[in-house]
Amino acid sequence: MARLFGTDGIRGVANVDLKPTMAYALGRAVAHRLGGRGGAIVVGQDTRRSGDMFVAAAVAGAMSLGVDVHVVGVVPTPALAFIAAQGPFAAGIMVSASHNPALDNGLKVLDASGLKLDDSVEDELEQLIWRTEELPGVSNDEIGRMVDATARLADYRAHRLGLAGSIPAGGLRLVLDAANGSASTVGPEVLAATGAHLEVIHAEPDGTNINVRSGATAPASLAAAVVSTGADAGFALDGDADRMIAVDAAGRVVDGDQVLGILALDRLSRGELPGGGLVVSVLSNGGLQSIVEAAGGQVIRTPVGDKYILEGMQVAGAVLGGEKSGHVIVLEHTTSGDGIVTALEVLRVMARRAVSLAELAAEIPMLPQQQRAVRARHKDQWEGDRVLQRAIASATTRLGATGRVLVRPSGTEPALRVMVEGSDEALVTELVDSLAALAGERLD
Repeated sequence: MARLFGTDGIRGVANVDLKPTMAYALGRAVAHRLGGRGGAIVVGQDTRRSGDMFVAAAVAGAMSLGVDVHVVGVVPTPALAFIAAQGPFAAGIMVSASHNPALDNGLKVLDASGLKLDDSVEDELEQLIWRTEELPGVSNDEIGRMVDATARLADYRAHRLGLAGSIPAGGLRLVLDAANGSASTVGPEVLAATGAHLEVIHAEPDGTNINVRSGATAPASLAAAVVSTGADAGFALDGDADRMIAVDAAGRVVDGDQVLGILALDRLSRGELPGGGLVVSVLSNGGLQSIVEAAGGQVIRTPVGDKYILEGMQVAGAVLGGEKSGHVIVLEHTTSGDGIVTALEVLRVMARRAVSLAELAAEIPMLPQQQRAVRARHKDQWEGDRVLQRAIASATTRLGATGRVLVRPSGTEPALRVMVEGSDEALVTELVDSLAALAGERLD
């Protein structure tokens, strides 16, 4: 049986692959393993229409085991993490599929510190989910209560507004793409507090338009808005605002690797990157590693997933880490990816150095890198396919010392991801297309 928890919770097509019964069982599992009778957990959601349904199911499950559930409504995932860590909560459940299509939804579990769970705890929850009917219920006078906790978002908002108020961005023109997601209100409020002139797009969620031709995974409309308005930069959040992709004044995308490079070089120059450590995933560009190491830093790689980034940071004593996708963790402000904080930190560097985003990004040269997602029914069998393994070995040889091939099953979708990186862009394209086609044939 395939593992329920991927790299970022349990996901699937809402009401098809992922049903309310799963949220109910998860609520019971979390209450049993993390909550404890008489305890409390906190639950939030993004703007998907299916969110109310899954919240109701998770709340019912936890209450049935005697746990109070504080419901905060629509909030960014990093806000739920902030609230979970600040309140009297044993755990948090976020109902969100992050950057996934609007038809999907997901269930993420956080601990009492607002951190994503260790794999071993997720495994325990998974076992409890499968035997949920065995878990003892409580009598009527012990059933948990549902508490309206929407006011708790104010604490997160106040903290982020405090960060924004310390950034002198009054001379800048910015565009924010909120992806019609959970930061559609708080995101503009915080960015505007920097004093920048702000235009906001895709901030009218209707339950079905989250991430649709908008946000961090589809920044084309943001780029067009930046160019057409003559803005200095643009920032695109994703549906639950835990990632951010930037766009410079010419409409060129500045991805997570370049953002990490900008922040790392700035901190290295000021002696504020302890040990010179920057934690990134195996997907991060080799160009980022080269430029950070040339500046005296050290790049540490982890598996894909922001929870592994944070674990790597904690082990290395690092304060900065993240992924190419735009998940960036700035540890003095947040223990999770927070697209709003990331945008603020980029603005802080722009204001401090009085240079454009394009100039900052140009300091982080990227190697040609391309990725393909291959729909594959047998995505976990790729290592055992000899034909595919020989093709990967051949591609690696052709790329030479500066190149690499990375193949991994997706942790959030039924797909195999193929990444090729090297110094020759034409060769990178040829190899990633041929490997993706072969993987599709062999693993379908």
